[in-house]
Amino acid sequence: MFASRFLLALFVLIGLCWLIGIYRTFSLPDVAYLKYGHPSHSSFMRIDSVKSLLTGSAIQLQQVWVPAERIAPALKRAVVAAEDDTFFEHAGFDWQAIKKAAVLNWKRRRFLRGASTITQQLARNLFLYPAKTPTRKLKEFLIALKLERELTKARILELYLNFAQWGPGVYGCEAAARHYFRGSCAGLLATQAAFLATILPNPKKLGRGGYRLTPRAQQILQRM
Repeated sequence: MFASRFLLALFVLIGLCWLIGIYRTFSLPDVAYLKYGHPSHSSFMRIDSVKSLLTGSAIQLQQVWVPAERIAPALKRAVVAAEDDTFFEHAGFDWQAIKKAAVLNWKRRRFLRGASTITQQLARNLFLYPAKTPTRKLKEFLIALKLERELTKARILELYLNFAQWGPGVYGCEAAARHYFRGSCAGLLATQAAFLATILPNPKKLGRGGYRLTPRAQQILQRM
């Protein structure tokens, strides 16, 4: 009798733990408020802040919000050309890019290329974490769907440009413009915008060098 009750209690406990795990996996943040407001910081910024405290790093987070009308059109074009050239056509996902990335990664037997759209990157930056896990990718997918449903493309791009990372501790296009060019995001030239777009794939590494017009930046300029 005791053994059967114990097993029943054990199964109930396991079931509850399983349900909690499922809830945590699939519970999604509310994104409707992003139509008119914006968070004071992103998930990536919080992670960097904690790491800085734990390691005693001297890196200070830099981020200044700027509305879309104060972001240079050249930067918008450069980032879309570099990161997601079908941004204004897709519904959150570029299936062709996903297919090409999957084929390349399979052939090389390692992860060489991602296929995240600007919407997916925004979902990850604001709400998730850097590690590439199936759970994170699934949540990124679901949050991106919510973002596309609730927000306009212009608003998604505005949020992305304000929270994307452009170097160690450098978040948002205004902080990036001040950091690299000692100027405002509104006044960025096309060449400067193309340079900033080249940093986005690996900001902590590519953001350590100075301003330079690389072959990649030249390609972006041609596509803008």
